[in-house]
Amino acid sequence: MKNVLVISHMYPSPFKSVLGIFVHKQVQKLIGEGCNVKVVCPVPYVPAFLGVIKKYKAYLQIPDKAVLDGVEVFYPRYFEFPRGIFLQNSGFFMYLGIRRIVGRLHRNFKFNVIHAHTAIPVGFASMLLDKKYRVPLVVTIHGQDFQYTIKKNAMCRKNVFRVLKYADKIITVSNKLRNVIREKYLLDKTVVINNGINPEEYVIDEQIELEGQYVMLSVSALIKTKGIDLNIRALSKLVKKYPDIRYYIIGAGEESKNLKRLAFELNLSENVIFLGELPHSEVIKYMSSKCDVFSLPSWQEGFGIVYIEAMNSGIPVVGIKGQGIEDVIKDRKNGFLVKPHDVDDLANTIDYILSHRKEARQIGLNGENAVLREFTWLRNAQKTIDIYDEIMR
Repeated sequence: MKNVLVISHMYPSPFKSVLGIFVHKQVQKLIGEGCNVKVVCPVPYVPAFLGVIKKYKAYLQIPDKAVLDGVEVFYPRYFEFPRGIFLQNSGFFMYLGIRRIVGRLHRNFKFNVIHAHTAIPVGFASMLLDKKYRVPLVVTIHGQDFQYTIKKNAMCRKNVFRVLKYADKIITVSNKLRNVIREKYLLDKTVVINNGINPEEYVIDEQIELEGQYVMLSVSALIKTKGIDLNIRALSKLVKKYPDIRYYIIGAGEESKNLKRLAFELNLSENVIFLGELPHSEVIKYMSSKCDVFSLPSWQEGFGIVYIEAMNSGIPVVGIKGQGIEDVIKDRKNGFLVKPHDVDDLANTIDYILSHRKEARQIGLNGENAVLREFTWLRNAQKTIDIYDEIMR
């Protein structure tokens, strides 16, 4: 019997329903495939007097325990410093905050695998716990460890690789992340298991009527690395040929004002529609509507579930070469890949999609089939269970 203790500081709660939803989806499928799973989601400690600040109020509202879709989740508090201060020590602080609840859990739930999501801080805390419980430890790298943490300072990098050296198995969500690892002894115990979707959640009974003879779509946080500005600049090159094109942008973030200003300066205010942040159910409706192309030229993606969500809807999808989505997209076969930061390549690719609708539609259908065949949470869970079986033997 596989009793799995999942530890992740990214996990939904009754007051933060989207945070770490990808971990929750995996856990649900692990349970469906026969695993017994309990989740510990450490939450930063916030003094009560800070509850007047919206940013901190949500943390205070998170309960000590909840059951989400049949998954038992515990939310112990730990000390976290703002702005990544003392990030190199955050795993130790997390360990101090969660060790008691893990001890209480172990009395009635003899877990035989610990699965930590991220090396710092969760993997480090799990490593310290595992020195007591002596069960196999799996660490999943989602992106932040390799794209941010190891670049923070020398001690952060040292602690990330200390965790990876200790772990019995390392999972990366893309080959891009696996390729960061150079040491052979680490590569030998590293496996790529891509994230996925649940196709049944994307069946809708209504679509949204979108304006425009040609329709582009993006869904992302509006931050610099997502490349939304590159889409707008590419659109400025296409609008003469496709004057009735409309570009719908779903998302919010620090770049929102700059992007709106850019669209205005390029005389694209009529062509670019900012929809803001929308519920996931609404996002699915937009993806399932009359879209000609989904473009997200992001140059810092560990994997990018939003790409396979769009592919699942049969939309021709444009991503960036050298990013995690290369595990899914085969250029001009089931999607499109362009050079990073290259507006001309992006514009030419979108032009091809809009001017070759029949071919692009078939490529979109190929993408949908690829997702249904290999990039689902069920396949993810099955591969993860194979890892549990291997290390438990």
